[in-house]
Amino acid sequence: MGFNHHGSSLKNDLSRLNTGVEREPSRMEAERTLIAQELHDTLLQGFLALSLQLHDAVDRLPDDVAAKARFRDLARLCERALQEGRQAVQGLRAPMPPHRSLGHALANIPVELGLPSGVDFRVVVEGKQQILKTTMRDEIYRIGREAVVNAYRHARAGSIEIAIEYRSSELRLAVRDNGCGIERETLQPGKNGHWGIQGMRERAERIGARLRIMSRVALGTEVELSVPARLAFEQA
Repeated sequence: MGFNHHGSSLKNDLSRLNTGVEREPSRMEAERTLIAQELHDTLLQGFLALSLQLHDAVDRLPDDVAAKARFRDLARLCERALQEGRQAVQGLRAPMPPHRSLGHALANIPVELGLPSGVDFRVVVEGKQQILKTTMRDEIYRIGREAVVNAYRHARAGSIEIAIEYRSSELRLAVRDNGCGIERETLQPGKNGHWGIQGMRERAERIGARLRIMSRVALGTEVELSVPARLAFEQA
């Protein structure tokens, strides 16, 4: 069973599994919302003001100024950083959409984030789907979402596949891409400056799951999350 990159339904609409399961507010969600608000009101607003002033300054430069092209590149870089910051804040604030199965929610990520449409993107679901525990579903979704965004943003992948397996012993989520891969040094735990990877590891540890990241330069990356059934499912 699978979805295309527009997030179409499975042959059998299994999203009803999550119907009627209401999200329970938690302390972690409240903390994420507070952090997202602080980032928006401080860092992102500062970047926005910097971006506007930089664009205005560049537009005022005479065309014969040799450095004008360089300053225009810097303005674009600032704008791109602002856009990525907004996506990061959205990731903090946006939980898994209610009343959707995990497969449907992950399949719709490219549409929600406006990611490039030229990438071959699909979601495959195997096994008998089960209802995820309310306290787990958002964390599992966010790990998968971060892996997808990384594959789009950093790996320059032409193909991305998400495989979801409902097993009797565990829930397994794998995100595979055929991009440029990740250098071994970058994958070392605690590596500074690679917050996406570190964030996925921290989330996995927090929910009692196992996260493995396998990658080879120029050959692609696979992010694999395994969550024991007793922790993942309402009825294991």
